[in-house]
Amino acid sequence: MPFVRALIHRHTGAPTAGWELGNLKSIWLKRISATVLVAVLCGCGGSRVTLKNPSIPKPLIDPLPMSVAARYPAEFDNFVHEEQVIGKEKWIIDLGRSNRLLFTQLFGAMFTEFVVIEDGADPRDLQIDAFIEPSIDAFEFSVPNQSQTDEFAVWIRYRIKISDSQGVQVANWPIAAYGKSQSSTFGGDEALRRAAVLAMRDAAALIIMQMDKSTGISKLRGTNTRSNSAPLTVIPDDVNIQTTAAEEIPDDPG
Repeated sequence: MPFVRALIHRHTGAPTAGWELGNLKSIWLKRISATVLVAVLCGCGGSRVTLKNPSIPKPLIDPLPMSVAARYPAEFDNFVHEEQVIGKEKWIIDLGRSNRLLFTQLFGAMFTEFVVIEDGADPRDLQIDAFIEPSIDAFEFSVPNQSQTDEFAVWIRYRIKISDSQGVQVANWPIAAYGKSQSSTFGGDEALRRAAVLAMRDAAALIIMQMDKSTGISKLRGTNTRSNSAPLTVIPDDVNIQTTAAEEIPDDPG
């Protein structure tokens, strides 16, 4: 079969001597395996979405005449969510310090005096009316191939714990927030990033409208005369002294 051997030589540049069907099959299988491996490795690379400097519109509210301090736990201050979408790629959503920036801006507008304290500082040593410690209970998201739409959606369940000037916890408030964005408008990574920012803004709006009603924080005003020896009283997360109607992450965002 000189013609067949010459044709193989022309297209592959390989010598024709010694070529047999078994050799051709082996080379073909190796090339297919290499192609599949590349595809798998590319699929495992995933996408990383990072939030930077999100902001909220300046709240048009009168700040409560209170002195308030807040502390941000490390996992809240640098929150990263990783998830492997079944049968698809891996997503990494890095909120970075966006929660700190957003909540500092928010609380700074809600109270006449507001300060952020770091780990190691005891809020009972401060002349404050209330102490706030926010955290994240849950983070979920969906991508278009899951929802069969062109939308990216993000759900964040925050929790806000409030203590009085003596360190006694008076409120343990869960907040469910939601945001969505269309991939056809912003593209994949940017749409997911925008959905996360909108969820954070949704949480900010709920805090502005419902925080005092749900936690009674304004009743702590003027209570910052106390003994520094008072012990901290902590309420477990599963006991909600004050809550909102939007406790649960919705199954159908609508």
